[in-house]
Amino acid sequence: MPLALLALTVSAFAIGTTEFVIVGLIPTIAADLQVSLPAGGLLVSLYALGVAVGAPVLTALTGRLPRKTLLLALMALFTAGNLLAWQAPGYESLIVARVLTGLAHGVFFSIGSTIATSLVPKDKAASAIATMFSGLTVALVTGVPLGTFIGQHFGWRETFLAVAALGLLAFLASLLAVPRGIRHAPPASLRSQARVLAQPRLLLVYAKTAIGYGGSFIPFTFLAPILQDVSGFSAAAVVWVLLAYGVSVAAGNVWGGRLADRKGPIAALQLIFAALAGVLLVLTFTAHHPWLVVLTVLAWGAVAFGNVPGLQVYVVRQAERFEPQAVDVAAGLNIAAFNLGIAGAAWAGGLIVKHLGLMHTPWIGALVVLLSLALTNLSGRLDRRDTARPSTAGALPSTC
Repeated sequence: MPLALLALTVSAFAIGTTEFVIVGLIPTIAADLQVSLPAGGLLVSLYALGVAVGAPVLTALTGRLPRKTLLLALMALFTAGNLLAWQAPGYESLIVARVLTGLAHGVFFSIGSTIATSLVPKDKAASAIATMFSGLTVALVTGVPLGTFIGQHFGWRETFLAVAALGLLAFLASLLAVPRGIRHAPPASLRSQARVLAQPRLLLVYAKTAIGYGGSFIPFTFLAPILQDVSGFSAAAVVWVLLAYGVSVAAGNVWGGRLADRKGPIAALQLIFAALAGVLLVLTFTAHHPWLVVLTVLAWGAVAFGNVPGLQVYVVRQAERFEPQAVDVAAGLNIAAFNLGIAGAAWAGGLIVKHLGLMHTPWIGALVVLLSLALTNLSGRLDRRDTARPSTAGALPSTC
């Protein structure tokens, strides 16, 4: 594996850790800064909003910069944001730090794929992208539990200091290993992105991405408080439950990809969204029983991110049919939709916790996921209609 690709993977690991570690730290941060749990949830929401804005908008605005220069600037911004979080004097400055790191996150994954593919032969491009994104999976399995452990035993600020050290390591690795003069295609303009957003069938995909992930993140944002306040786990035990969740997510990603290959993206998404809604509903009843809730969290992890391959494959196929000149833009906007779903879910989950209580988040999340299932069913019906009736000029037959 090229050392430059390893540098990108380390960067993805650092970014994935800072994105998700906040879930395990919300009770600790809320208590220390004397804010409510819903206010702590906004630290998830505003980070995701920064990603959603950074991915399409800042990528377009920085498109003429040399790739290595931009990559180093992003990792410097990421490191600075985590250092600001480490030294944040209060809640408001911590929010600023989260937004800054979210902006860096959005642009990094927008340009990371093109950098990764430039480092290897064309027939190894998919493997290079998968290697880089494995940093996110490893972050869920190891970085998030370890970061939560550090925060609980040494203080939440030290978690951000540790992530900043990872950011510095990724910066140095990129400085030394990533070559200069990486070629890249001109970025899609904001006008091109607007054309994609005007296509109803692509909007339907983005809606089910945002709503499906939103339903899952309504309770996931507050998983640590549920485990501590409802299930009765100690703060130290929560770390092990998050570790189990991360391992299950890694297995679920592989299973979801194989399912999408075998059954097609629509059939796979129907099965996964139905299973996800069922698991969240079951969580409402098992949260009061420690061993049952662990089994439920394991099942949750297996389906929570298993829809990623199906959603990405499906959005590319739809873009090839309806906006063939902007396939990359369409795929990138699906990542933005994912983060918009997280942002909305963390905000909505905070309102639910404030006005109804913690244990209303799982069943409400299940209902939201069922809405995404309904949109998936609608997509399937539209695809079958297009197959049955000859498409209008310029449209390709459905492959689903």
